[in-house]
Amino acid sequence: MIFKRGVLGASFIVMAAVLVLFFVIRKPQAKTPDNAGAGPAASGQAQAQKPVETPIAVRVVEARKGELIIRLKSPGEAVTTRKIVMKTEVAGVIKELKVKEGLHVKAGDLLAALDDEKYRLALERQRASRLRLLSEMLLERKFGQPTDRPGAMPERIAKVNEDFAVSEAGFRKGLISLADFEKASQDHEIALIESGMKREEVRAASKGLTQAEIDVKAGELDLQKTSVKAPFAGIITDISVSPGEHVEAGRQLFTLVNISEIKMIARVLESEVGKMKAGREVDLRFSAYPDKTFKGQVEAISPVVNPEDKTCAVHVVVENQQEEIKPGMHAEVEIAAEVHKDRLLVPQDAVLLRGGRKLVFVVEEGLAKWRYIEVGLENESYAEVLDGVKEGEQVIVEGHFTLAHDARVLII
Repeated sequence: MIFKRGVLGASFIVMAAVLVLFFVIRKPQAKTPDNAGAGPAASGQAQAQKPVETPIAVRVVEARKGELIIRLKSPGEAVTTRKIVMKTEVAGVIKELKVKEGLHVKAGDLLAALDDEKYRLALERQRASRLRLLSEMLLERKFGQPTDRPGAMPERIAKVNEDFAVSEAGFRKGLISLADFEKASQDHEIALIESGMKREEVRAASKGLTQAEIDVKAGELDLQKTSVKAPFAGIITDISVSPGEHVEAGRQLFTLVNISEIKMIARVLESEVGKMKAGREVDLRFSAYPDKTFKGQVEAISPVVNPEDKTCAVHVVVENQQEEIKPGMHAEVEIAAEVHKDRLLVPQDAVLLRGGRKLVFVVEEGLAKWRYIEVGLENESYAEVLDGVKEGEQVIVEGHFTLAHDARVLII
């Protein structure tokens, strides 16, 4: 009994202690403001620590009106329009070969020379024969008896010349046939011979002098052909002979090519041929020069469509003064197929797509303004703006991917 009373007393004491502790914890404490007792100085310091928005650096361009060019891409191959295989026109031994692979030459430069002694001797014989015949004719004229009958009257000669002039003019205009003109020409020449006006020519022909003069001219021409000269400025390639080699007439010596101006042959689908115009600008990109764009111009459009691939050849002229483009190279050709003038344009870099709609950011008083736009025609570089932006407004092209509306920006 005494034990039970002791236990109950101890329990009562524990419960009392718990109640006291509970009320102590629940006792309200006086709240002190963060800046209590700090005074005005502390209040100002708190305001100074408030974060200030940092402007975001952006780049801008002005929306401007201009030409929007829609380009058509096509593969193309480089060719040269000035390429010639140099050959010998006479036989002989190559005495001099003044070329090497890749040599640049000018028009008129001596490229090769054949041994010309044989041709010089032949020309001397021909000249001597001509001189002999000419001397014989002069002696006959001086000491021989006149055998020519009196010539025709001047009036008749004038009439013959007039008739021939009419026939010649008619032939040039297509009014008379070639056979009729040849007959009129023959009649004219016979009339002149009969009149005695071609007396000296007839005498020279009868003595063989005329043929001798022809032989001299032919000999002079053969002698000139022993020197092979460049017909135009260019580069030497494909040399196939050596000095001292004997060559026959028509033997290939080397190739001369000029690549200062290159022509690209682009293949355009027949469905797009109607968009091609001579004079349009062209951009060309070669795999050999990945960081460079060459400029060209459409020179002509072929009137024939290839029946196999249904394409048409478009000829593009490209300046190549640095000789970077080589014949046979392939390029991606971009031809200006459509030119739309006076369109309000913004760079494609300015256009973003959010929520399935196109928009740009414009800068107004240092703030980025979100603008939905209506886009018309486009190419890889520019988009035509039909609504949403005005001409002269500054649109952001760099630093705008994470921008929010009314974000403060700094133009750099």
